[in-house]
Formats: sequence, C-alpha cells, structure tokens
Amino acid sequence: MRAPGERWRPAGAALWLLLLLLLGATESVRRAQPLRRYTPDWPSLDSRPLPSWFDEAKFGVFIHWGVFSVPAWGSEWFWWNWQGEGRPQYQRFMRDNYPPGFSYADFGPQFTARFFHPEEWADLFQAAGAKYVVLTTKHHEGFTNWPSPVSWNWNSKDVGPHRDLVGELGTALRKRNIRYGLYHSLLEWFHPLYLLDKKNGFKTQYFVGAKTMPELYDLVNSYKPDLIWSDGEWECPDTYWNSTNFLSWLYNDSPVKDEVVVNDRWGQNCSCHHGGYYNCEDKFKPQSLPDHKWEMCTSIDKFSWGYRRDMAMSDVTEESEIISELVQTVSLGGNYLLNIGPTKDGLIVPIFQERLLALGKWLSINGEAIYASKPWRVQWEKNTTSVWYTSKGSAVYAIFLHWPENGVLNLESPITTSTTKIMMLGIQGDLKWSTDPDKGLLISLPQLPPSAVPAEFAWIIKLTGVK
Repeated sequence: MRAPGERWRPAGAALWLLLLLLLGATESVRRAQPLRRYTPDWPSLDSRPLPSWFDEAKFGVFIHWGVFSVPAWGSEWFWWNWQGEGRPQYQRFMRDNYPPGFSYADFGPQFTARFFHPEEWADLFQAAGAKYVVLTTKHHEGFTNWPSPVSWNWNSKDVGPHRDLVGELGTALRKRNIRYGLYHSLLEWFHPLYLLDKKNGFKTQYFVGAKTMPELYDLVNSYKPDLIWSDGEWECPDTYWNSTNFLSWLYNDSPVKDEVVVNDRWGQNCSCHHGGYYNCEDKFKPQSLPDHKWEMCTSIDKFSWGYRRDMAMSDVTEESEIISELVQTVSLGGNYLLNIGPTKDGLIVPIFQERLLALGKWLSINGEAIYASKPWRVQWEKNTTSVWYTSKGSAVYAIFLHWPENGVLNLESPITTSTTKIMMLGIQGDLKWSTDPDKGLLISLPQLPPSAVPAEFAWIIKLTGVK
C-alpha cells in the first residue's frame, strides 16, 4: 500500500513488463528452432539417437505365429520348402497327411487361434521378466495377423481366427507396461506382384507400392508400435523397398516418432550397417564388445522359430543355456530376444512356458544386474568359473556360471579400495574377501544347503567401492 499522497513508482511494473518481454522472446526463439528432421538417406537416419528404453529393457520375447503353425512341421518356412524348393521330405509329408490338390491356402481356415487368450499370454511374458514382446504381424507367407486393407482374404479377420490378433495382444501388453514390437516381412514368397518385380530385376516396384508400404504405414498408424522388427529384405536393395523414405516419415512425422526403435533389415547390405540397432544375423554372437547397440534373437526350439509338432526334447534349449546366453549378451551390451512358437490354436506349449518362467524366476533375483545395466570396462574373464561383468552406477556385477569347488571365487579384474563391499544377490549380508598379489580378489562364497542357494545357475556377486 502507498502512503497517502505518495506518488506511484513505476519501477515494479517496468520490471514485470521486462520479464514478460524476455519470456516471450525466449518462447519465440524456441519455436523458431524446428525439431531435427531426418532426411531419407542413411547418414541422416543412422544419426538418430536410439530411444533409451530399448537399451534399458535388455530382455524381450519373440513370437512366430501364422498359417505355418497349422502344418507345424519342419519350420515356419514350410510353404517355401514344400513348393518353393520342392524338398522331397515336405512333398512326402503332404502326400501322407493331406488329400491330393490340398493347397497352402487351405491351411488358412485351420489357423483358428481358438484358445488364444491375450491376457494369459501377457501374464506369462510379464512373469518371464520380458520388458518387450515382438509378434509376427506377417511372415514371408504373406498372411497378416491383423485386418490388413491390402491382404484381402489372407488375413486373420477374414480367414481362420476372425480376430485382430495384433490388436488384442497389444492391448493386453500395454496394460502391463510391456513395450510392443511388430515383426514384419518386407517380401512375400509367392505374391504375384513380388514375382513380377523379381522377373523385372526389381526395376519395378509394383509390390512395394501396393503391398509392403501400405501395410507398414497401416501398422504404425493403427497400433503405434514401440519397435518395428523388419525382415525379408535380403533379395533387394533398400532403394527397391523405399526403406529410407519410410524411416524418415517414421522418425519425423509418425505417431511414434519419439519412442520407436527399428532394427537393421531394410535391404541388401543394410544388416549390421544401417538402421536403428543391429541384429546382424539370426543368433548373432559377437566375440567382443561392439560399438553399436545390438540384439541377439534366438529360439527355445533350436531348429525352428514357428511351432512344430516334430520337435524333440533334445531340440529344446536348456534353461542353463538360456540364462548363460542372456548374461553373455547383456555383458557385451546387447539385448536378448527369446522366441517361442504358439500352436495354431493359440496355445504356448508347457515346455516353452517352463523355460520362460524359469528365466523369470532367475531375473526376479538377479534382474538388478541385467535391466538398465551397462557393459563394464572388462566384459569377461576367461578362467575356470567363466565370469561375466555388468555395471550400474557405482556397482559392478560379477556373474559366474560355474560354482568353484573350493567355495572361493577368484576375480582378477576388480581393484579393491578401502570402501569395497561385496555381497551376493539373493543372500543377506556381506561376504568375506581378501586379495592375493598373484590371484587378485578372493571371495568366500556362502556355505549353504542347495535349497537356500538363490539360483540353480549363474550366481551374481555385487561389488561396490571397486575400480
């Protein structure tokens, strides 16, 4: 309040006015600086930073499901092996089990997904510790697991399940905050337009314009995926597929432009060179730390990605091997994408469930060393216990795959300090340790009955205050 007769001093008002002008100018400058736009060429597209969620996720589940799940024999390449290459064992299988004149399209109505309960699938993947799930929207056979507007009478709404499988699973996963990835094959083995383009030496793009690109845009706009897992690129250059145009739209203007992640299968010679993260090849295992984010995709069934009725027990990857692969992949900076193949009815067979749940149990104890971790300065030690390292903040994790017979774990790489503390994940309290000038760090492991040991395979030592 002013005293009676005191003149109003405009200094306060002037300061407010100046502040408002400054704020307005700052906002104008901010608006004048457009967000970075990516041009449809590899130098620009490859410069896009990978959204951080993918590196933090570390573990995902891959699902190969389609009409190939009906014959469920040999592999998901059934149609090609039968009629593309004409392999004798496939022709014999068809003669022995199906009437003369039975076509691959006749398998379509038998792909019923009758027992597909997306909520149950999502519960299983959550219990497995998966942070993302990748579903085949369309494999090389061309059948789409969603009502594609350009796949008339060869999609899951018109034929077979009469359901939108892509949409239903996505809804269930997102309720649980699991990221959703969509696998999509660029090529289709027997599509007439693809065969025409192939006959023309891929100088024409009838198939790309009428089928591939409309489907990719439809998938992104309809389901807003967190990840696009491209495949089926190998016969043609990326210029045939129009890959760079699609990716520039995806990164600049799509509804998922800020969060979406893609892999590297966008044309001949793209793999391990261009795209988002690198798959390089199926079941890729680098021998040293790559300088680019990568993912190992592998399958619980060692010989097929799709479900097959002729799978033998010896074909199923052991739990210990799955955990070991996950550990080694994450230590080298990769993500681990583990595949299952559901049946034509939409069931995930018990052996696949068992493997996923075993991995989930292990991660529930040891996930601290896996999720959102970073490679350490040393990735592994080649010694009798086979030790792999990860790190997070100031903590270093030593993951040993074999329990030493003398109960003492020998680590050569960590350098202890006056503040060093050592513990085992899943066990209360610190562990006793000492150093040896020749052997390095010696850790006395807890002497426990088998039922009290936190895991059956791959135990983790957490070290703080080490260099």
